Amino acid sequence: MLPKIKILDEKNKMLRQISKEVTFPLSDKDKELIANSLKYLEMSQIEEYSNKYNLRPGMGLAFIQLGVPKRIFVVVDEVEDGKFDYYVIINPKILSHSEELIYVEEGEGCLSVNRPVDGIVPRYARMKIEAYDENGELFTYRLREDLSVAFQHEMDHLDGILFVDKIDPKNPFKNKDRMRSI
Repeated sequence: MLPKIKILDEKNKMLRQISKEVTFPLSDKDKELIANSLKYLEMSQIEEYSNKYNLRPGMGLAFIQLGVPKRIFVVVDEVEDGKFDYYVIINPKILSHSEELIYVEEGEGCLSVNRPVDGIVPRYARMKIEAYDENGELFTYRLREDLSVAFQHEMDHLDGILFVDKIDPKNPFKNKDRMRSI
C-alpha cells in the first residue's frame, strides 16, 4: 500500500526555509517518515505502482518537501531491475568534490516541481560527503554520476534551493560545452 505522505509544491514558501540540524536519537515520528519516504520512492520507480497510483518516479525526498524543516533526506537508487539501494542521510556535509561538472541530459526533475523545466543544472561529477544514519552513526560516502547529482539536489533542498534556481533563465543551456552529460 502506498504510504500517506504529502509532498509540498514549489509554490509553498516552506520549501525556501533552511532546514535545522537534527539531534539524536530520532523521534518515532521521524523514523516513520523516513520509512514511508523510502517506500514511496521505491514504489514510484516500479512501473506497476507508478501507473496504479499515478506517481511520478522519484529518486530522492528531503524532509522539507514533506513540511518538516530538518536536515534529513532519503535516496532510493534502482541498481538493477527491482533491486534498490537505500540511503538515509542526516546532517550531511560535503568533504570534497571534483572539478568536473556534469548535468542530467534529459533534465533534472523534482517531486515538488510539477511542470516541465528546460535547462541544465551544473553538478559535481564526484563528491565525498559525511552524514549520519538514522541511528546516529557517522558515515562517509563517495558518490559519482547519478548518485552525486541526486545527493546534491537533495542537499540543496536542505538550504531552501530548488534545482530551477540553478538554471539561468536567460540562457538555460549556458556553459553546456564545459560539462559532461549523463
